[in-house]
Amino acid sequence: MAKPSYFSKIFGSSPVHPLQEHIDKVVLCVELLVPYFEAAMQEDWNKAAAMHSNIEDLENEADTIKNKLRLHLPSSLFMPVDRRDILDVLLLQDHIANKAKDISGLILGRKMTLPEVLHEPYMNLLSRCIDAAKLAKVAVYELDELVATGFRGDEARRVKAMISDLHKVEDETDQFQIKLRSQLYTIEREHPPIDVMFIYEIIKWTGDLADIAQSAGNRIQLMLAK
Repeated sequence: MAKPSYFSKIFGSSPVHPLQEHIDKVVLCVELLVPYFEAAMQEDWNKAAAMHSNIEDLENEADTIKNKLRLHLPSSLFMPVDRRDILDVLLLQDHIANKAKDISGLILGRKMTLPEVLHEPYMNLLSRCIDAAKLAKVAVYELDELVATGFRGDEARRVKAMISDLHKVEDETDQFQIKLRSQLYTIEREHPPIDVMFIYEIIKWTGDLADIAQSAGNRIQLMLAK
């Protein structure tokens, strides 16, 4: 019997299992932005700081998984999953967690809250961006089945449909951002210019969560085409 590799001892037999472990942490990071912003909008900075600390902890846990995978992923997997594809999806997932940490860190560092008129539309944007991250997670969890079926058949068609849904959600988040920027523009003279500049940045970074999730879906779609 062949001796188990160091990779299999760490991650098990599936080369996509660490991707799944990683995106679990990533989605938790993004989901924590909801209670984080609820606290920030109430200017409860102690609770917001606790939420930000939790986001940082999850992002650090995700980094640990990422670093182990990069260090121990074999150069040849002897199966229809390219090493480069796995690392590309991993990098995109990593960007999502980093962006969530950056968003919460900027708000907390400046003790900055959004104008009240933006609270509901911003949370709508954030909710759809979380939906995008969750769809990317589902697609990553389908990779085992895709490998087993040789990236063909009903499973491949189901994942393609899922990625199509992800594109639609990302398109919706673009529209939410346009609406938010328009609303902010109408009131920006009522607020300090530097705060307004950073609010525009927060809107952009939040939209980036969905953009990056879509990019991860696109990478999986490329894997289907190979």
